[in-house]
Amino acid sequence: MMTNTNKLGSSCEPVDYPEDDWLALSGIQHYAFCKRQWALIHVEQLWDDNARTTSGSIEHKRADDYKQSESRGDLLIMRSLRVFSRRLGITGICDVVEFHRDPQGVRLHGREGAWAAYPVEYKHGRSKAGDEDRLQLCAEAMCLEEMLGCDIPRAALFYKGTQRREMVDLDEPLRDRVIATFKQMHDLYERRLTPKPRRTKACNACSLNNLCMPELEKRQSAKRYIKQTLAEAE
Repeated sequence: MMTNTNKLGSSCEPVDYPEDDWLALSGIQHYAFCKRQWALIHVEQLWDDNARTTSGSIEHKRADDYKQSESRGDLLIMRSLRVFSRRLGITGICDVVEFHRDPQGVRLHGREGAWAAYPVEYKHGRSKAGDEDRLQLCAEAMCLEEMLGCDIPRAALFYKGTQRREMVDLDEPLRDRVIATFKQMHDLYERRLTPKPRRTKACNACSLNNLCMPELEKRQSAKRYIKQTLAEAE
């Protein structure tokens, strides 16, 4: 495993992450919501669906069907588009990326003309006060920029609860937060660290509420605790 990942080298340029060290892009949404939730899912590989995640998965069904990509004149809609960034060390899938015909855009394989990319991330419920959804959307755009060699100044979040799009400006402060957050995530993942539980109001809506217990406060691994509990019950 790479130990000097994404640190500044002698040329003051960030070091690209090797593919074996890439993290799930969508994890930034979990991490921004709760660092422990992210670690339980992505480090300890625990997961527990609740009504919110199940409903969200159903709502993603059409967006995640790549075969439903379509062209409407000057608009090309790509669904379930896999993206990655060597600089950030991440990979994931964009729900929808709209490509609008634009003379200032980029060339796409198998398509005539030039196109400007516009990611659209589908979310359950309504717009949130926190930036977890915006960070994920920005990360998707940064992947596309790296892959296509283009600039994406804005993108959109579509919320099922309101049936409306929320336009997001992908400004420098938001991009800086994406970079800083993934650096923290890589550091925790490399050290296989799971933050201790800290109960907040958000815990009631967390899909891992039944697995993230106060009893784990002095234990490093939720997975080991659960296995031990099951073994003692036999």
